[in-house]
Amino acid sequence: MKIPSFNKESKNSKPLLVKLTVGLATICLVAFVVVPLISRSNIYTQFKKLEQVMSMAVQWYFEDVDVEKLTESAIRGMLRDLDPHSTYLTAEDLTRANEEISGSFEGIGISFSVMSDTLVVESPIEDGPSERVGIIARDRIVNVDGNSIVGIGSDSIRKLLRGPKGTIVQLGVHRPGTRGLLNFTVTRDKIPIYSVDAYFIVDGTDIGYISINNYAQTTHRELVAAGNKLREQGMKRLILDLRNNGGGLLDQAGLVADEFLKGDTIVYTRGRRADDQVFVARAGQTMEDIPLIVLINAGSASASEITAGAIQDLDRGLVVGVTSFGKGLVQRQLPIHIDGSAVRLTVARFYTASGRCIQRPFKDIEAWRRLSDRLELEEGANLEHTLDKIKREEADKEKSAKRGNDTSAINLDSIEIFRTRSGRPVLGGGGITPDYIVRHDSRELTALSSSLWRNGVFGEFVDKYVAEMKKKYGDDYRKFGEEFKLSNSMIKELKKIAKEKNIEWNEEEFEKDRDWYENRQLKSLLARAIWNSNTARRITISSDRQLNRALELFPLAEKIQKRSK
Repeated sequence: MKIPSFNKESKNSKPLLVKLTVGLATICLVAFVVVPLISRSNIYTQFKKLEQVMSMAVQWYFEDVDVEKLTESAIRGMLRDLDPHSTYLTAEDLTRANEEISGSFEGIGISFSVMSDTLVVESPIEDGPSERVGIIARDRIVNVDGNSIVGIGSDSIRKLLRGPKGTIVQLGVHRPGTRGLLNFTVTRDKIPIYSVDAYFIVDGTDIGYISINNYAQTTHRELVAAGNKLREQGMKRLILDLRNNGGGLLDQAGLVADEFLKGDTIVYTRGRRADDQVFVARAGQTMEDIPLIVLINAGSASASEITAGAIQDLDRGLVVGVTSFGKGLVQRQLPIHIDGSAVRLTVARFYTASGRCIQRPFKDIEAWRRLSDRLELEEGANLEHTLDKIKREEADKEKSAKRGNDTSAINLDSIEIFRTRSGRPVLGGGGITPDYIVRHDSRELTALSSSLWRNGVFGEFVDKYVAEMKKKYGDDYRKFGEEFKLSNSMIKELKKIAKEKNIEWNEEEFEKDRDWYENRQLKSLLARAIWNSNTARRITISSDRQLNRALELFPLAEKIQKRSK
């Protein structure tokens, strides 16, 4: 396989905006034409076989058979046998997926959760129809158009609340601390789904922070807008947070990476067909020279790995965190016109600029996990030295295994080593391994904390104190972030709510997790209810181990960046 040069465009490549002209309703998109790739007679024979089994089931099974359900199960099984990422989407699944990709839907404009069978507003979307009529965080919507929605599931609630722009819905709302129901008339509108869910200047620094939660049609535009605002506020350096970003559109991954690169190969695809793609960055973008750190974790997948991989391979910045998910396959979304459903079929692999495919192995997954876990033990270590150390340790394990004493050795023979533009080693075949490994806080919560969380105790606690915190702190989120601690009366209230839910209180377990309550969970929930999710993220930085370490690593990021010039 010929790999595009770092410094020279492939003869088949074009500037990024020209190359990205494929349909946007496709996840990690490549050009694809459906053609018969196997014998028609063989397809016909297999179809007849499936038809015969279906007929047998309908005729002889001891109960009535749901043919549609059996068909969908057969399709899912067929795709699952290909690879873990080829999937079937019902018409309903497809509608929701297309909304996520397009970056908008039509409805009343709230994010919500269902707690104790009741819809709780987590936050109204800024300038959306619900916020405009006065609905606030922690409101409980109990009826829609006069019909109770208590006790019905999230999917059913979503259907009731969403609808065409301009249509009207009547909501009955219970607000904590207010007697009786509040009635709101909401006119549905087009509601944006934001990919950039937080951006701000870290207090006391010139470091900007931008978090991207997925890659939809609006992601690049949102990134540029956030970056422009942060530069106006004095941003000189940037942390791009891609943790728990499960991916999305490949063109958007390329455009995001393009903001930081100058005329370089970002990613290319290879499939069974000849119409492969090469994505090349343009020069002259908005953040090409800003010192950069990218945060990733095991939840960073697909399109987010494309962005992180380009930054790493081209020595453009520092990648920090733990090894990403490892999804290096490209899916094409193909419609099934019979009933409006679709399949997402894997049609290619993608390769980062250095030529590596980061797809984790399907079969020997445990060996890959052992290697990933082992690398995490070497926090902050140089990857080249770490691999040498692991190889020595594994050689000792192999000797021990031959004597029958150890079976946990990792097979390192298949590990592929690639080189960045400046010659730094990077790993292929299993996600993006960070340049600087920083483990997250892996401490497990106690049984008490898990039970309180699972049973909605924290939500009821926030309902009790949100008005008091609003009155006390007003717009001063910094003061709230510095001062918030659990008072004795607050702890007493937590115990009371727990008792009402038949949860046994364990004082030792509470004290063990007290820091988590005060600096993360309850502080974040209250801040989100008082202000918004952006502010909540901002004031809980102190408890984010990976982000705090990244703030200290810009000298290393700038050193790596100099190598790329």
